[in-house]
Amino acid sequence: MKFWDTSAVVPLCVEEATTATMRRLAEADAGVVVWWGTRTECISALARRRRERHIRPATEERARRVLRALSAVWSEILPSETLRRRSERLLAVHPLRAADAFQLAGALLWSRGQTSGRGFVCLDDRLRAAAQREGFAILPA
Repeated sequence: MKFWDTSAVVPLCVEEATTATMRRLAEADAGVVVWWGTRTECISALARRRRERHIRPATEERARRVLRALSAVWSEILPSETLRRRSERLLAVHPLRAADAFQLAGALLWSRGQTSGRGFVCLDDRLRAAAQREGFAILPA
């Protein structure tokens, strides 16, 4: 079981350069854990791609269907005061945006702070660096 950031989930929904790699990781994963806001972040990413004409409306709809199927089986880390406090600490020590701090805080809650050997699947360089400093095994390598 690994924690998946939104940046790694989107290529599972719509064809991108990293899709094959992300699919291999997903197929090898016993279970996907995400932050509660991941589905909404994915929808935002898909809508932005459509607005910028990188994908067609039909492609966006197919990607949303894939996202619905994924979200029906993944595990979510829900919002809480503990998660908010952890996110705020992360913002003080890493150069993260708020949404990324929530992602990383969710991973820390999921791992119960035992990050060694725990997989963190992410394609965002800044978030990857912060997660690595927190002790996660970053994927893809």
